[in-house]
Amino acid sequence: MNDAVRDAIGRLVHTREVGADAYPGPVCFKMHNVPSEERARELAAALHAALHGDLEPLNRAVPFTP
Repeated sequence: MNDAVRDAIGRLVHTREVGADAYPGPVCFKMHNVPSEERARELAAALHAALHGDLEPLNRAVPFTP
């Protein structure tokens, strides 16, 4: 799960949706400059679900694009 979360946060940094100072765990996660409260809540819910074994919300919130 931590690898998937770390990869998703890396994609968010790469697309500049969050600040480059994002911290991808392994115990806590920090993301600055999220564009809106709604997006921050979506990401928080997706991260929470991922940490409990459900990666689908994270895959929807931060889709992989090659």
